[in-house]
Amino acid sequence: MHLSLLMESPDLKTTLFFLVVFLLLVNYLQNRTPSNYPPGPMALPFVGNLFNMDSKQPHIYLTKLAGVYGNIFTLRLGRMQTVFVTGYKMVKETLVVQADNFADRPFSPLNDRVFPGNGGLFFSNGWKWRKHRRFILTTLKNLGLGKKTMENAICEESYYLQREMERQKGDPFDPRVLLTNAVSNIICQLVFGRRYDYADDTFQKILLLMNEAINLEGTVWAQLYEAFPSIMNHLPGPHNDIFSHYHRISDFIREEVERHKDNIDPSNPRDYIDAYLTDMNNGSWDNTEDFDETNLVLNSLDLFAAGTETTSTTLLWALVFLIKYPHVQEWVQAEIDSVVGPSRQPSMADRASMPYTDAVIHEVQRLGNIVPLNGPRMAHKDTTLGGYFIPKGTTVMPILTSVLFDETEWETPQEFNPGHFLDAEGKFRRRDAFMPFSAGKRVCLGEQLARMELFLFFVALFQKFSFSTQDGVELSLGGHVGLTHTPHPFKIFAHLR
Repeated sequence: MHLSLLMESPDLKTTLFFLVVFLLLVNYLQNRTPSNYPPGPMALPFVGNLFNMDSKQPHIYLTKLAGVYGNIFTLRLGRMQTVFVTGYKMVKETLVVQADNFADRPFSPLNDRVFPGNGGLFFSNGWKWRKHRRFILTTLKNLGLGKKTMENAICEESYYLQREMERQKGDPFDPRVLLTNAVSNIICQLVFGRRYDYADDTFQKILLLMNEAINLEGTVWAQLYEAFPSIMNHLPGPHNDIFSHYHRISDFIREEVERHKDNIDPSNPRDYIDAYLTDMNNGSWDNTEDFDETNLVLNSLDLFAAGTETTSTTLLWALVFLIKYPHVQEWVQAEIDSVVGPSRQPSMADRASMPYTDAVIHEVQRLGNIVPLNGPRMAHKDTTLGGYFIPKGTTVMPILTSVLFDETEWETPQEFNPGHFLDAEGKFRRRDAFMPFSAGKRVCLGEQLARMELFLFFVALFQKFSFSTQDGVELSLGGHVGLTHTPHPFKIFAHLR
């Protein structure tokens, strides 16, 4: 009774009216755009276009918007105004031609909780990012990246993977866990100096936590956290699992760091952690205050996650496509038999003699579209893109999907066609619009390792097995989108050839 009387009070109605007007005015002032700013759909007050996004297939939704507004358009996702860039030419302009201007990452409330203090590799900026990226590239090279020792490590892991598939004894199985474990063991050897047995329960739990966290980062819960962090911090929901999962993975890495301290030999670093601890203690890098155990853990977390997820997902898509198109599997196996034979281990030297296999792997990466949205960038200074004004500090998101499916660059962009990477004589040809690793200053630092892993694991698997699925089962070419684009769960048969 008293509440209803209060609501009918003229003074309260006037106060509420002016409060709403004030909030709408603040929202307008905060989100008004300069002249010649990229166009976009109308945004609602406060939430913007957040609920217009298709959280299950955001890359498809954004590609459709490009058909309406052009290759550069704007969306407001809660508090953040974001300029999306699509198509090969405009993405290249952003990432390559203006590489220096778009090298930085914008602030992300979600990632600031996981990687606080400008930490890690993916979301750090400035001198700290450049220094740690250079240190990692130097360290990985010293540890054998791009050399025969790394080839041997991948071939040895291929043996363990093949052995696990043989143990299925022709029964149907989900290949996801085996492929994830095999690929992860390569980055684990570089970062932690060890591989983990496929039956290691602790490691399997860590891989599961990482997979769940990466999937959650692509959901509407993560978008809501980015838009309204002060509110979401106090609300229950799956977004909290992102932080708890990464916290547990970080604890796992800290245990590895402590293990290294017990038996480190500064004159002979075994892995990334050894090299980092050695340089942290002897101060051989400038501004060594950035070299501390917190950054070591965060950098290792970035390497571990990135070095596991994308390559294992690509191999999953390879199984999907080659089971879906058995004639492609047969042609790949014929080339493997001709060049490598039935028993010799493949090597990177074989790739030049295997153009069709190389083309198939590239087409798997293109159509699999493993990282649909890329990572966000931030304009370092005022600039223009496609004739539009982009002010300093603007968040810019290049859409890699739009490059890998650009109708002006690919003959049959929606089809699985290894011919995209073959010339008229059947020789392998490179394509400028092939950007699964992104481009420019932030190009994936593990690209060389990933290419090596994809070729050696792929050839080893199809050298030994023929893959199929259960009768009557049609594998889906659609997938689930988190931070990565992964196939829906499926089971396969692995038959010895």
